[in-house]
Amino acid sequence: MKNEATIRFVREHREDDVRALALHARRDGEVDLPWALDQIQGWQTARRKLPSWAATDGIIYPPHLSMEQCSSEQTAIYKCGIVKRLPEGCHETLIDLTGGFGVDFAFMAQGFDQAYYVERQSVLCQTASHNFELLGLQHATVINGEAEDVLELPCRYLRFIHPASTLIYLDPARRDSNSARTYAIEDCTPNVLELKDRLMETAHRVLIKLSPMLDWHKAVSDLGDLVAEVHIVSVSNECKELLILLDINHQGEPVIHCVNDGQSLIYSPTEDTLPVIAEEADSGYLYEPNASVMKAGCFGILTQKYPVKALSADSHLFVSSDSVDGFPGRRFAIADVTTMNKKELARALKGITRANVATRNFPMTAQQLRQRLRLQDGGEWYIFGTTRADGQRVVYICRKE
Repeated sequence: MKNEATIRFVREHREDDVRALALHARRDGEVDLPWALDQIQGWQTARRKLPSWAATDGIIYPPHLSMEQCSSEQTAIYKCGIVKRLPEGCHETLIDLTGGFGVDFAFMAQGFDQAYYVERQSVLCQTASHNFELLGLQHATVINGEAEDVLELPCRYLRFIHPASTLIYLDPARRDSNSARTYAIEDCTPNVLELKDRLMETAHRVLIKLSPMLDWHKAVSDLGDLVAEVHIVSVSNECKELLILLDINHQGEPVIHCVNDGQSLIYSPTEDTLPVIAEEADSGYLYEPNASVMKAGCFGILTQKYPVKALSADSHLFVSSDSVDGFPGRRFAIADVTTMNKKELARALKGITRANVATRNFPMTAQQLRQRLRLQDGGEWYIFGTTRADGQRVVYICRKE
């Protein structure tokens, strides 16, 4: 812990602008200003990203990069839900081999009898030990070491675990030695593909957090037949995480979970087929799938599970004559549909000066279409430029439901 002057400085200035503090704060020798600025910026990030931690007095925050890379409270709680659904008898031991700031570990550890946090950086281990005590995780053990060493070398901590009742969690670092971003599983550290056999010997279930940029089909192909579940997790319609659950007892196709805030779509890849195409779509309601469904590419399953039809096989927009509740995405009431004919557009857009514009399977970008229509951004109207199954390029003018 820092001296009282530094702690007092953090408390007094934690709502102030960090850049202004860095430039103008008085340097009197008592206050460890770099550390204090990290704490202030960390708390400000946590207030948005980890509200329960921000509300806990005394939490120590790591430098900015670790705070930006750590999981949000919302996604950590989602992982807790995955853990809770594991079969009875599978909640004895959690091993987090890539501990980091410890957010995912701290939330998931609450569901296990014993929990091991493994982290290569000693500073993060010290921070985690301090924070876990504040968070009431007395059953947490902090190990400063490499994931590979903990698995491969005799480890006094892990001698008595039972693989059948153990879950390993990994969030491999997605930056190379030059700090450049990486996405492929084999390019991350540690390399899960190289460790997979040893992982499954240590724990019969392994949960892996991968880049949301990674194609989930490729991830499943790389990781093999033990993939039991794929979770594509979005927050506020932005894809945040790709989670893969390996289960040594799994057979058959994985179950795909597309999640965005309170919306959830669950299906098996064998269920998904080509979408049913709408013959008429000039009135009623238009639907835009959320980010997780778009990432999954499961457009056929939408026309099976919900009474909607696709505008075309490639537009990824759906319509219905009646309002459909529960669709995993946004719903809009169609006010008008027009071609790109100037006179038709002028008639349909009369009185509209501002709109939210998007394009799907359309020869213009959203910005180009907005400029073509001479509209300002925002407001209550939503306009979609798209191409229907008959090849006609149209503009849907809608209001959000």
